[in-house]
Amino acid sequence: MHPPTKAEIKRWRRHLASERQEAATYSYLAGKRSGVEREVLLKLAKAEQRHERYWLDKLGLHAYPAPIPPLRTRLMSTLARTFGSVFVLALAQSAEERQAGGEPETPAQISADERVHSEVVRALAGRSRMRMAGTFRAAVFGMNDGLVSNLALLLGVAGAGVSGSAILITGFSGLLAGALSMGAGEYVSVRSQRELLEASNPSPAAAEALPELDLESNELALVFRARGMEPAEAEERARQMVSQIEASRLAEETQSDGFEEVGDGWKAALSSFLFFSAGAIIPVIPFLLPLSHVGAMVAAVCLVGMALLVTGGFVGLLSGARPGPRALRQLAIGLGAAAFTFALGKVTGG
Repeated sequence: MHPPTKAEIKRWRRHLASERQEAATYSYLAGKRSGVEREVLLKLAKAEQRHERYWLDKLGLHAYPAPIPPLRTRLMSTLARTFGSVFVLALAQSAEERQAGGEPETPAQISADERVHSEVVRALAGRSRMRMAGTFRAAVFGMNDGLVSNLALLLGVAGAGVSGSAILITGFSGLLAGALSMGAGEYVSVRSQRELLEASNPSPAAAEALPELDLESNELALVFRARGMEPAEAEERARQMVSQIEASRLAEETQSDGFEEVGDGWKAALSSFLFFSAGAIIPVIPFLLPLSHVGAMVAAVCLVGMALLVTGGFVGLLSGARPGPRALRQLAIGLGAAAFTFALGKVTGG
């Protein structure tokens, strides 16, 4: 067996550092969780430690000094400690999917493990996303709508050739009107969803009556005996039916009511109001500065463009997808809307 090349050693050390850092991150997250999530995260950490030992054995003395984890893995660990599990699990999902592809020197067993880990992390990330779904949706949509709608509004009136003071009045009016509309709309939307769920959930009176039902397997067995079944068969059939009924009761008691995913109306409204305002103020800022008409428009487009890239990449990151394409898509949609209203303003203002 030939000694490993420098390129192989470099790749193996990178694998070792990634497995080691991921094991530490999963262990850290497990310390912040309880119940099933803690158990799953600890098992993931143990699996990563097993992979770490494989690369340690393969590297031998080349494993020292300890390699520095890749930037992405270090970022995952930092986000876990700073912002919580949803960020790191989204990154981990992407990392596990990438590693599942494997490399020639990666054993088939480890590649298979990583594919399974990807699905496990996807499920854990999904749980975290659902916990923040209502407020997060309102925040993201609010920020994006504030950026796009107010930039489009400002460029539309600027293209029509109105004065600087009129542009500012339009910008602040758009900010206030949009923020109030978004906040009110989110509140009504979330409250309506919750009311629909309440109407669809089982009646509490029916649930309270379940324990009072007189269901005994021996009495059910009499029914089946009366239908001609043998005693043993009738008893077994009765036990199965009682088990099914008990399982149904348990499902009723433990099922999610869906409110967690929908969110709280007031929180969603406040989140939408604040984030719309934060997004809508960005294109207004250049018009408050001592810039020319054209300079303020260019600056507003640049600032909003950067903000759209950030929000788009952020959504991509949390969804476990590549942030780059999501960021570019957000940018294209936002600037496309602004270009349309600017052209409309030029035509109507001319």
